[in-house]
Amino acid sequence: MKIWTLMLLRVSLGWLLVIWGADKVFNVEHGMAVANKFYFGLLAAESALQVAGVLQMLIGLAVVVGFARRWVYPVQVLLNGASLLAVMQSVIDPWGWVFADSNALFYPSLIIFAASLLLIAFRDEDRLALDRS
Repeated sequence: MKIWTLMLLRVSLGWLLVIWGADKVFNVEHGMAVANKFYFGLLAAESALQVAGVLQMLIGLAVVVGFARRWVYPVQVLLNGASLLAVMQSVIDPWGWVFADSNALFYPSLIIFAASLLLIAFRDEDRLALDRS
């Protein structure tokens, strides 16, 4: 059961990166709005956003299949950590009691970050990954 659970976690987290990357590539206006609202305008240039989206999709696909996990898992943690930091006020105050712009729908960013760390912690036990030992 553990190997199937780790595979499901790996595939779902990797596919999330693919989805976020595809949004940057194919829905540039939305990606620009997200970059401006949550990431201080970082990559808020169309070409930079699309390049970042392609790279994010490649990282996500590598996570999905379990390729180069020693390299892509820490990158995944950085990407998901940046997302967590961007919405931290919604994690701290999901109902907006203190922060007016909080949104309970962003609370899962903490869960996604924790799951990304879990993949690193149990990397050696994921026997269904492409680069398994």
